[in-house]
Amino acid sequence: MPQTAAAVAEHPPGATVGSEFTPLLRTVKGQGLLGRRHGWYALRITVNALALAAVAVGIVLIGHSWWVLLLAPLLALLSARTAFIGHDAGHSQITANRSVSRLIGLVHGNLLLGMSYSWWNEKHNRHHANPNHIDKDPDVAADVLVFTSEQASSRSGFRRWLTRNQAWLFFPLTLLEGIALKIHGFRDLRRQTSRERRVEGLLLIVHVAAYATLLLTSMPIGQALAFAALHQALFGLHLGLAFAPNHKGMEMPDPGGERWGHLRRQVLTSRNIRGGALTDWFLGGLNYQIEHHLFPSMPRPHLRVAQPLVRAHCRELGIPYVETGIVDSYREALRHMYEVGEPLRGE
Repeated sequence: MPQTAAAVAEHPPGATVGSEFTPLLRTVKGQGLLGRRHGWYALRITVNALALAAVAVGIVLIGHSWWVLLLAPLLALLSARTAFIGHDAGHSQITANRSVSRLIGLVHGNLLLGMSYSWWNEKHNRHHANPNHIDKDPDVAADVLVFTSEQASSRSGFRRWLTRNQAWLFFPLTLLEGIALKIHGFRDLRRQTSRERRVEGLLLIVHVAAYATLLLTSMPIGQALAFAALHQALFGLHLGLAFAPNHKGMEMPDPGGERWGHLRRQVLTSRNIRGGALTDWFLGGLNYQIEHHLFPSMPRPHLRVAQPLVRAHCRELGIPYVETGIVDSYREALRHMYEVGEPLRGE
């Protein structure tokens, strides 16, 4: 079984006594930054739930008009907020109680979004344990996109064309991510235990049935299809905008090279995004990617507070701490994907 995110935060691989990470961990704990913020999360979960309910009521009230499509972008924004809450639950940021965390994750993932909490959590924890590691991080495994020249050289047929053009296709492809997440969730049911399968499968089916019922009983089928397409496309794009800047184009550990400790493994492979409260809201706190990877169970509102501590510690050790603007982060990520596909464009 993979370690939970909370376990990684308390006992990260490579963080032995006297390691580079230990003094930072001691400082962060001493300032109480790993303590939970139950009230902060309760307020956001409540506001998000009320906002989702308000959108559902709006769909019912104006579903007969094409003006209802204006609610699709709003629902996409709220769906991303829902995903961020599920993400935080998976990392035990909301509560240290694993049963409560799982319940929050199942409600926000399976029931409200139609994506499997178990599938996401298992995959995401493997990513956190070895970010950007070509053999161990599922997020950089060769799939629709590739991230190394070695992966690119083995592509053939349609996938080879995708790799040649992946930098241009990246954001258009994220329009399909909302649907892809649902498909992955249903496929993952085969991996789960019988108990998990019953719970997660039932919630996924309830989501699909409720979503379809809401749209098909509120508007003509053509409008319903247009609404669903717009909602899911913008939801996928929003997730792509939130996750793309974090690691793409950053260091990728050499599988046969020096083994990094926890601090270097997380800092060298991650990129932070500069910004204020709006950036924090839009990116769900993932703009503090370095702090989040170092302390995955740290509550979202504490990441900003921890940032100067982490930056100063890295400066003291001479470890590069990468922070950039949001537009530059996309440019760097796309440049990396463009360079990976470069050899194939000369054919």
